[in-house]
Amino acid sequence: MIDDRTTPTNHAILEVSNLKKHYPIVRGWRRRLVGYTKAVDDISFAVPAGKTVGLVGESGCGKTTTGHCIMRGIDPTAGKILFNDKQLGQVDLASATPEALRQVRLHIQMVFQDPSSSLNPRMTLLQTVSEPLIVNGVARGKDAEERVAQLLRLVGLLPEHMHRFPHAFSGGQRQRIGVARALALRPQLIIADEPVSALDVSIQAQTLNLLQELQEQFNLSYLFISHDLSVVEHISDRVAVMYVGKLVEMADTEELFHNPKHPYTEALLSSVPNPDPLAPKKRIVLMGEVPSPSNPPSGCYFHPRCRYAQEICARETPPLVQVAPGHQAACHFADRLSLTGITAVKI
Repeated sequence: MIDDRTTPTNHAILEVSNLKKHYPIVRGWRRRLVGYTKAVDDISFAVPAGKTVGLVGESGCGKTTTGHCIMRGIDPTAGKILFNDKQLGQVDLASATPEALRQVRLHIQMVFQDPSSSLNPRMTLLQTVSEPLIVNGVARGKDAEERVAQLLRLVGLLPEHMHRFPHAFSGGQRQRIGVARALALRPQLIIADEPVSALDVSIQAQTLNLLQELQEQFNLSYLFISHDLSVVEHISDRVAVMYVGKLVEMADTEELFHNPKHPYTEALLSSVPNPDPLAPKKRIVLMGEVPSPSNPPSGCYFHPRCRYAQEICARETPPLVQVAPGHQAACHFADRLSLTGITAVKI
């Protein structure tokens, strides 16, 4: 049986401190080092137990790289990734040994962006969902099959279809298979990387509601990676905004939507569709291109595209500081600007 989790919700299950992922740039036949691509550049945040933190930003901002660093799919360049487990204690995933990672991965799982490419087309539904159970010695044979049947019912699929292959399912059903596979080991934390971006809007809502129901039932914690603010608002308790490898703002969801403190967040919010056709619409169109993480501008990375930029913005990098209780922003004028938010949109 899949039991309910009783992890207390008054502490952080994941603490990321000063995380960096820099890729070396080499040139010439001697492979001479000429610089670094700073995909993730010194970010810190926490995921409270039983809660959802949304990580948002444009494509290429480093949010997916952050998720893979936490899972240790790729090795971080620097920083700490502290996972607080009630059985293992506190484990630094950034420096953990392969054996320690093997134990921790029983409690951290990932849901991938593309449900088609993340499933092996040569494995049946039974083989896909039972593989984590077999590899980790949790269940085998009839016991594993019973667990898979229970997991499929849990995510709204029929156990009698467990001998079918992925091509026999729709996109939404394939994503539910991915969720069932992630739940197989009864994890405490799930890294969800754009889990609904490849789905139709109606299927998106079903998948998000499923994730919320499972969170309530098993006290799961989510790091929800997405570029869609409407989706993030629907599921997240707290939101962190990334730009060119850096965190530029963090706040509780309602606070960030209503009262943004960073000009980049304001521009993102202005692009969220409003279902009211009579509502006034003032879209903020950012000029220029997103800077390259291998050659970012001086000072604040956002200043070449910011309509509020002043001389200090090009000269000094603003730190991520608290501008209100639970609200952090990396802007020299965060406490002086009056930025426009929106009423959070439900989907």
